Amino acid sequence: MAAVAAVSEPWPELDLAERERRRELLLTGPGLEERVRAAGGRLPPRLFTLPLLHYLEVSGCGSLREPGPGLAQGLPQLHSLVLRRNALGPGLSPELGPLPALRVLDLSGNALEALPPGQGLGPAEPPGLPQLQSLNLSGNRLRELPADLARCAPRLQTLNLTGNRLDAFPAALFLPGALPLLSELAAADNCLRELSPDIAHLASLKTLDLSNNQLSEIPAELADCPKLKDINFRGNRLRDKRLEKMVSGCQTRSILEYLRAGGRGRCRGKAEGPDKEEGRRKRRERKKRESGEGTDSVVDEASRLLLRVLHVSENPALLTIRASPEVRDVRPFFVGAVVRGMDLRPGNALKRFLSCQTKLHEDLCEKRTVATIATHDLGAVRGPLLYTARPPQDFKIIPLGRREVKAKDLVRQLQLEAEEHRKQKKRQNVSGLHRYLHLLDGKEHYPCLVDADGDVISFPPVTNSEKTKIKKTTSDLFLEVTSASSLQICKDIMDALILKMAEINKYTLENREEGSLSDPESDAVSGHGLDPKSTPGTEVAGGTPLVVEQVRVVDEEGHLKVVYPSKTDLDFAAAHVTVLR
Repeated sequence: MAAVAAVSEPWPELDLAERERRRELLLTGPGLEERVRAAGGRLPPRLFTLPLLHYLEVSGCGSLREPGPGLAQGLPQLHSLVLRRNALGPGLSPELGPLPALRVLDLSGNALEALPPGQGLGPAEPPGLPQLQSLNLSGNRLRELPADLARCAPRLQTLNLTGNRLDAFPAALFLPGALPLLSELAAADNCLRELSPDIAHLASLKTLDLSNNQLSEIPAELADCPKLKDINFRGNRLRDKRLEKMVSGCQTRSILEYLRAGGRGRCRGKAEGPDKEEGRRKRRERKKRESGEGTDSVVDEASRLLLRVLHVSENPALLTIRASPEVRDVRPFFVGAVVRGMDLRPGNALKRFLSCQTKLHEDLCEKRTVATIATHDLGAVRGPLLYTARPPQDFKIIPLGRREVKAKDLVRQLQLEAEEHRKQKKRQNVSGLHRYLHLLDGKEHYPCLVDADGDVISFPPVTNSEKTKIKKTTSDLFLEVTSASSLQICKDIMDALILKMAEINKYTLENREEGSLSDPESDAVSGHGLDPKSTPGTEVAGGTPLVVEQVRVVDEEGHLKVVYPSKTDLDFAAAHVTVLR
């Protein structure tokens, strides 16, 4: 009995979960590794006697090599299982499933090498994960995927395989009807050598990221995916050099049109009848007539994407940020920029812009753990600005969509909301701002950006202020990127953000949508509006470029810390981007 007590004593979280009949459980922290090691590198068997659990997360434990037997039998109501940044591998013994209610499975950042039958995700017949919607296997060492993955998880919607060692997808993954709901497939940073034309059978696919692989061709059948909106093939050495230039920066639509119009990507897998070929020929001819150019029209059209950098010496109203010493130990790196000339009024332009920012937060910013972006309506920003760090009880902010509140109380509110959301039957994952609260753990001071009126307009990595909120009428923006990691990360992410803004603006201008202004502010366009007469040289064939104004960050004595964009920033290799300096 003494031995049993000694084993159970280090797990007070389990006692609390059982006593309060909790539906969620999070195991993390410095003491976890030693306790798991004492349990043989597995989760304690007592954990699997909590049948009410809907959400289970065990993360950051270098001694956790396998979940242990009993998980499937003991946690039948589990909706979300997060086992990231542990040491699971080389397989899963025993296999995880069947878990009939599981919707989210995150096994990222482990040491998995293979998921064979009996040491994988679950059985294929009947499906071991019949309700699974999101599967994250990124950051492992997988050389192949289980051939029966689609049968094991037939309702999969999101599949993240980034950062493994895959050289091919299993053929069964792309069989007709195999994964009818799959909308997002990410397999960047692998060793993929070929993409099957059968990918066209993914009828719901919207996002495809196969960047930084070893692909030499893109199948023309990719253009047959009816819902595909966003593709990324950067970092692949394609045989078709024109296509290689396009994937380095062109919008998805242009690339798919190129493939659809007979771009070399790869020959069609099946012989096609004369009617279909004739239809493609007519579309190509119509496209030539509309553009007035030849076969290079797609690339030439994209090459008219322009950015103009306004140097400090050309801008008498330069925006300056003073960085105080208090941020050095909290979030020391800050890059700012002003962008003029955005048109967010037509149709879904604003929605596209906000979605682009969200995607950058998820990808390049690694869920805000590496960096955070904030965007402001420049017309509402009162400079000069102060970037500082203060105790959470000492500053207030009006968060987006909320009332003014102290930072300390805001964080507490969000924590309570997160707990409440986790307890709801249909919402086991924390979402929105709640996902980033852990980034503030252990911080005695919180970073903030303060304007000339003394108002906090940004509280990274959580939120910015209602005072400078982007609206449809916003044309001039102030952008900020902050990081605790490095200055170069801030610059790289700012480059990516401005490039996306230029692409969105160009798309908006070329595809005027209905429903321009839907709010009462339609008559009062915020910002300072670009006057072409005041910026000579901006009228270039192909349209008016976005203007990017340099922003300086200085220390308390006024000494320059960073200016963006410098001569080495916005240095795009893509042929479709022209930066005027």
